[in-house]
Amino acid sequence: MASPRLETFCCPNRDAATEFVVTFQPVLFGALSLGSAALSLLFAVLQLLPKRKGYRRLGQYPLPRPASSSRIQFIISVCDILGCAGIIVRSSVWLGLPNITEQISVANSTDVWPEVFCVGSAMWIQLFFSASFWWTFCYAVDVFLVVKTSAGISTIILYHMITWGLAVLLCVEGVAMLYYPSISDCEQGLQHAIPHYVTTYAPMLLVLVANPVFFNRTVSAVTSLLKGRQGIYTENERRLGNEIKIRFFKIMLVFFICWAPNIINESLLFYLEMQTDINDGGFRNIKNAALITWFIMGILNPMQALLNTLAFHGWTGFNVDLRLRRRRELAWDSASTSAPTAGGGHNPIMGTTLLYQSHIQEAKKNMMGNGQRQSDDISILSEGSESSTVEIHISSELQDYEDVDADGESTENSVRQ
Repeated sequence: MASPRLETFCCPNRDAATEFVVTFQPVLFGALSLGSAALSLLFAVLQLLPKRKGYRRLGQYPLPRPASSSRIQFIISVCDILGCAGIIVRSSVWLGLPNITEQISVANSTDVWPEVFCVGSAMWIQLFFSASFWWTFCYAVDVFLVVKTSAGISTIILYHMITWGLAVLLCVEGVAMLYYPSISDCEQGLQHAIPHYVTTYAPMLLVLVANPVFFNRTVSAVTSLLKGRQGIYTENERRLGNEIKIRFFKIMLVFFICWAPNIINESLLFYLEMQTDINDGGFRNIKNAALITWFIMGILNPMQALLNTLAFHGWTGFNVDLRLRRRRELAWDSASTSAPTAGGGHNPIMGTTLLYQSHIQEAKKNMMGNGQRQSDDISILSEGSESSTVEIHISSELQDYEDVDADGESTENSVRQ
């Protein structure tokens, strides 16, 4: 899991509260963390793999991508997967070599490899989960800018500079202050460790506080934009707005479930750390609560990799296509297949084809103006819910195409007469 307590544990002269939670049933804790991280990594990778023909995910087809939101989603998943990989490696080593943690002590000052592995694995996990927090914040900012100003893919460079720069800077600064003057002799005192915990939890708290504000403003902007497109607020527009609300709610729910236990656990341990004797019987309930949230963290922190992909894309299934040439052929076929099914029925498999064809028709009609751009941007926000995305394009853009065809036929009839 991604807790700064595990970095504090790398100090041989660690505090009593850290010693209490980290040394309580370490084998069970390592097994739970390993199992959760392995399961999350496996299904997260499965979620991101391309699927066979007939699957309806928009990202599989060469659709126009006016915003960088879809790329940010992928980067968040990659950061979560790399963080899970670090947890798997650390838990596997601790389970396979249980004596390695016992070698991190003041008495053993000659063998530095246990401390190096402890610090290296902890920094790896913190770096990528911290980067995931920053990218989640950038996602909220990006979807807001997409709707308000139609920001394009060029902003992804700025996001890279902000997220990786801040993640590396805060991680290195916090660890350097924690391990001063050296790893084998960390400086004691709660005031010395506070900067390290601040740099760890600052991006997490930023997401918990700022993202709901950006998501709420984005939903309001989407509602106003949909009402202003044709002067009415139809059932399709209402359904699309609800899909976007649900999407944002799922993202925040996943984040809260995975990381709220960290804040609770850290508050309890800080309280214990300020006490002169944590073995006093009056702190029994607090110690039990700290242990419970500690094990919950070990299970839920790695699950963010899987839960984020479910929040962003929905369940994509097991129908994976690993053939590169075949995938390219399917992408080309999907862009050139014919249009809607007869009788006005909705064919979900043809959803992305209709969406792509509507863009082509609009391009031929030279109508890719600002209003059309905003419609595409809104569709990106509800990706993973093909019904709302397809319906709003069919109801507006494809209907406009049919109107153009009808005008063309009337013109031809006039000429013939």
